[in-house]
Amino acid sequence: MQLSNRPPPSTGDRIAVVRAECRTAKAFQDGMGTPDRPSVHVRGFPVLNQLAAGSLDHVDLTAHDIPAGGTTRPLPVTKLTVGMDGLKTAGSADEAHADGVTATAFLSYADVSGADVSSALGVQVSQGDGAVRVDATASLPLVGDVTVSAVVSAAGGNRIAFTDVRAEQGQLLPPLKSLLDKALDEPIPLQNVPAGLRLRSVTTTED
Repeated sequence: MQLSNRPPPSTGDRIAVVRAECRTAKAFQDGMGTPDRPSVHVRGFPVLNQLAAGSLDHVDLTAHDIPAGGTTRPLPVTKLTVGMDGLKTAGSADEAHADGVTATAFLSYADVSGADVSSALGVQVSQGDGAVRVDATASLPLVGDVTVSAVVSAAGGNRIAFTDVRAEQGQLLPPLKSLLDKALDEPIPLQNVPAGLRLRSVTTTED
C-alpha cells in the first residue's frame, strides 16, 4: 500500500486534464488521419500550473491503425505508442510540438504482408529465428511455396531494410525468386509516422 500526503487534484485541474487530453487527441487524429482518436494521458500534477507555464511535462499517447502513406508499397502502422516531454499547448488546436519524443511503432505481420504485391510486401511474413529475422513465404499456383529468411533492420530515411536473405524451405524457382526479390530488395519506407521521429531500431516478436 502506498500513502501520499499530496492533496487530490482539484475540480479545475481535472477539467484541465480532460481538455488537454482531448485537444492533443484531436490534433493527432487531424494530423495523421486515424479512424479513431488516440488515447491520451497527461502526467504530472497540478496540470493547471503546467498549462500556465505553456507546456505539459509529459504526455502518453496510443494510436491504432494509422493509414499508410503514399501509393508505392504502403505500410500501415498497426499501433503507435508515444511519450512526449515538454508538449507545447499554445498555438493552433490542430498542432502540437514537443521538446522530446520517444515512440514505438507496432507493425502486425498481416499489415506487413499485405493483400497483394502492390500492398506492403505482398508475401506472407512471420517471425523468423531470433529477434531480428523474419520469414517470408511466396506462393504461386502450379509452382508451389518457398520460404526465405531475412534480417530486418532500420535504414536511413525511416525505412525498414531486409538483408542476409537465406532460403529456408522449397525450391527457389525463377517466378518465386522474382516475387521475393521484388518484396525484399528495396527497403520499405514508413511514410506515416509523425514528423520529426527517426526510426532507430527494428525487432521482431511473435505478432
